[in-house]
Amino acid sequence: MDKKEVVSYLLERGLLLSPDFLHNLPNDIDLLTLLQQLQHAFPQQPLFLNKDLHSLFSQQAQPSLGINWQEFERSRSLFEKGKNTLVYRTFLDLLQQQSAPEVSPLSSQQLQLSPFSIQSSPGTIKVLFSYDQPAHKRDVQDFVSHFRNRYEGLKNILLQRVELQDSTSIMRIKKKPEGEKVSLIGMIVNKNTTKNGNILLTVEDPTEIISVLINKNKEELFQEANDLVLDEVIGVTGNLGENILFCNSLYHPDIPLHHELKKSPDEAYALFISDIHFGMKQFLKDDFMKFVKWLHGEYGTPQQREMAKKIKYLFVVGDVVEGVGIYPGQEHDLELPDIYQQYQMAADYFKLLPPHLQIVLCAGNHDAVRVAEPQSILDPKYAKPLYELPNLIMVSNPAWINIHASLSFPGFDVLLYHGYSLTHFADSVPSIRSKGGQDRCDLILKFLLQRRHLAPTHGSNLYIPDAKDDPLVISRIPDIFVTGHIHRIAASTYRNVTLINSSCWVTQTENQAKRGIVPHPAKIPILNLQTREIRILNFRSDI
Repeated sequence: MDKKEVVSYLLERGLLLSPDFLHNLPNDIDLLTLLQQLQHAFPQQPLFLNKDLHSLFSQQAQPSLGINWQEFERSRSLFEKGKNTLVYRTFLDLLQQQSAPEVSPLSSQQLQLSPFSIQSSPGTIKVLFSYDQPAHKRDVQDFVSHFRNRYEGLKNILLQRVELQDSTSIMRIKKKPEGEKVSLIGMIVNKNTTKNGNILLTVEDPTEIISVLINKNKEELFQEANDLVLDEVIGVTGNLGENILFCNSLYHPDIPLHHELKKSPDEAYALFISDIHFGMKQFLKDDFMKFVKWLHGEYGTPQQREMAKKIKYLFVVGDVVEGVGIYPGQEHDLELPDIYQQYQMAADYFKLLPPHLQIVLCAGNHDAVRVAEPQSILDPKYAKPLYELPNLIMVSNPAWINIHASLSFPGFDVLLYHGYSLTHFADSVPSIRSKGGQDRCDLILKFLLQRRHLAPTHGSNLYIPDAKDDPLVISRIPDIFVTGHIHRIAASTYRNVTLINSSCWVTQTENQAKRGIVPHPAKIPILNLQTREIRILNFRSDI
């Protein structure tokens, strides 16, 4: 049968064929038989059949249940443009495993293993959110829309609480009689202490403002209110007075108590590093090379080397390079004074890592992007060598990533945020400051999760007012929340969310000492995805 007829026949049924797929078909194939074979191999019909799918089709692949073909087509397009190879290969791995489970997903040749590399199949990565809006001029209305969108997003989370489901707008509350019990959801615009020692809040919603009084005699409530910060969105219940609400309870958007603790069905590990500061004199080259050798199975105890074989993911959470012109006198701390050389150095070191290791990288305030958040992905103009690494995925700061998903497991949602706002809340939240401030990064991350925002206070970071959305709202619930920035290691859990602040790879500079930054260099948190246990490996000494 003429192959033009085959193309026309399948096109009428919504199937497109690539020339290489068509070339591999027998000349005498029966159209009805072909369609039946395709329906058997791909019951959830793909949009476009290429040579990769032909190899699966010719192997009599089993039904490919659970494959999102629209995402597959998108990943194929990125693959063909050379922008991202990992997602497309992961799709093919899943299909290959369904048709022949005993076959290893990728051969050693495909992995381009060096003679001493560990053979391991790559994990799965899906970028759930990476900010990619183009830069444009902002005006006052953008700020208004930005905060309104933030309020609405957090309000919707708070409305899921039973105590706040009857919440009323402030304008309507003011029309109610004194003494009536009411509930509201609003944003804190002012916070003061009265002459009697009570806390007085000014709270607003899109309709009106109202004063909220927290009495010092309600000790537990007063202590909670003491940590309230400007611009956060809260729920309040209480009794109405004359143009004032006497608070009985406070509510934060928070993480639900019933949040599931996901555990992978197989043993695999994820690593988290940040603040490498390539190009800086204080960069710990020898310690970083210990890290590289460990990943290749050439360093550490037998148990640690065995663990290294099962590492699939590496997250680099900002400040990849030291940058140029970041602070006064920085030129004295630079080994490489050129930003292009710094990113070349970064790429050279990342090339030493095992090629099966999938790397997800976001920017930080030292990188060659705008400081205002959300920060875009690294500019190819400066970081071109990093874009040439096939196992590295660039994302914005912040970003949402799903890892280690399979047909039977939803994977883990990872929230990456470099952490510019962390120092602000370490200093301004009384309970965190009293317990060590920056030394207790776990408490800062818990605080941000409770507020469901990465920088709830205006002035805690530099930000871009997005008129359509506030990308710093923690709109979904992460399984893993990881930050960097303050150069100190921290690991904890809050309501089944793993909290990690990754370490750095530099010793303390004079500038850091002035800012109160005391680093914990070369300490690596490693997360067991099967047990959710965290271990800290110290490459400054024997690990």
